[in-house]
Amino acid sequence: MNQKNIPISVIKIGGSTLGSSDTSLRDIVAQHGKDRLYIIVHGGGALISQWLDQLNIETKFLDGLRVTSEPALDVVISVLRGIVNTSLVSEVNSLGGRAIGLSGIDDQLIVARQTSSKLGLVGTITQVRTNILTHLLSERYIPVIAPVGVQPPAQVLNINADAAAGEIAREINADELIFMTDVDGLQDETGQTLQVADNDLIKELTRNGTLTGGMIPKTDACLRAAEMGIDARIINGTKQSALLSMESQSNGTKVRWNGRS
Repeated sequence: MNQKNIPISVIKIGGSTLGSSDTSLRDIVAQHGKDRLYIIVHGGGALISQWLDQLNIETKFLDGLRVTSEPALDVVISVLRGIVNTSLVSEVNSLGGRAIGLSGIDDQLIVARQTSSKLGLVGTITQVRTNILTHLLSERYIPVIAPVGVQPPAQVLNINADAAAGEIAREINADELIFMTDVDGLQDETGQTLQVADNDLIKELTRNGTLTGGMIPKTDACLRAAEMGIDARIINGTKQSALLSMESQSNGTKVRWNGRS
């Protein structure tokens, strides 16, 4: 099968976007295999923090990334691959979809190296081996991916979910990369939502402190995708039919690469 016959969308879903009014999974199931093919990458940071607190394991962040000790990594794997991934796969299947749950460990989908000793068992992606995804898409399955990776030969590493979505989109040559958040998109210094933001504007918003926290890895991933010609967006996934109304209702921010760094 030539995957480019049908557009491919990589969708990053955060736990905060799946509320009572959210229709994202239903919309994905309705369109998958017809208008386009979907790959879902999910996070789970809030639930990981809850479990770490319950187990009296310290939670620390450095530059927006979770410092991951060996005990914390066990929780990360359990929550992402066990609870969150299983729940999403079950829900997609209950809606009539054909979801397959994966992590970056399966078939060494996500290969990484340890980022730094200060961050502990956190990885920077060095390779995405997309053969398993291509096969699943050819059979019209919906891959649902938990963001952990492997440093060969066998060291599991915690991977930022936004970075994972961006690199998967690049390596599979996706048509779209969409980050579903609980806000309307990127905002400028006045608090107005931006319909379009390029790398120069994002650099300036980061420099002046307007763009902070979890939006930074999202914009980084969007820019890496946009550099490859992928349509990259950050949208409010809590709105009904958010995926279906991106164009008609100007939902969210389109991230563009202007060719200058």
